[in-house]
Amino acid sequence: MFAAEFEPADIASRRRSERASVSLDAELDRGGMGRTLCKVVDISLHGARLSSYSALRRGQSIELTLPQIGQVVADVMWADDFTAGCQFRQPLSQDQLDQLIVD
Repeated sequence: MFAAEFEPADIASRRRSERASVSLDAELDRGGMGRTLCKVVDISLHGARLSSYSALRRGQSIELTLPQIGQVVADVMWADDFTAGCQFRQPLSQDQLDQLIVD
């Protein structure tokens, strides 16, 4: 019989900044493939998790228009059906993040 120890990965400790749960309506531009609406479901200084109405793919570059912040460029790091995680090319400032979390 095969036995192995399992220790869950501590993903939170590998993140550069803490995530905040949000529900923000946003718009994304997929570089020539048109604009579409999406929902930001969590966000940090360095990236966001999106729920979109159109499939995204890993490695894709997007322009995300965030409420009160405007447009930020991001790269899709992972995608699964209509959910994707993206990394901002330029991190948000703490003030920008606070604006999104509070409102």
